Amino acid sequence: MTQANAFYAQSGGVTAVINATACGLIETARRESGRMGTVFAGRNGILGALNEELIDTSRESDAAIAALRHTPGGAFGSCRYKLRSIDESERQYRRLIDVFAAHGIRYFFYNGGGDSQ
Repeated sequence: MTQANAFYAQSGGVTAVINATACGLIETARRESGRMGTVFAGRNGILGALNEELIDTSRESDAAIAALRHTPGGAFGSCRYKLRSIDESERQYRRLIDVFAAHGIRYFFYNGGGDSQ
């Protein structure tokens, strides 16, 4: 069985704190490479998944990932896009599932403020 990959996205008004969280996630995934494969970051939040604009963080050096701890703003871009309910737009959810399946993504991490929930 191949390793399960992860999707990470930033939402809302992102800060250096949110970048530090991204750093922690990516570094942990690298340390636990026997359990988790690649962390793909969505370019501009959840829109990155819907548009299949994924950033392969495994292509970034350890130093570049560590630098996220002190990087202001959103390293991967953000959005305030809200998915509609599944009853209103089942197509959006099918699209997410299709993109995640195409990239072996089984874990989803969404990082932002209260409106991201």
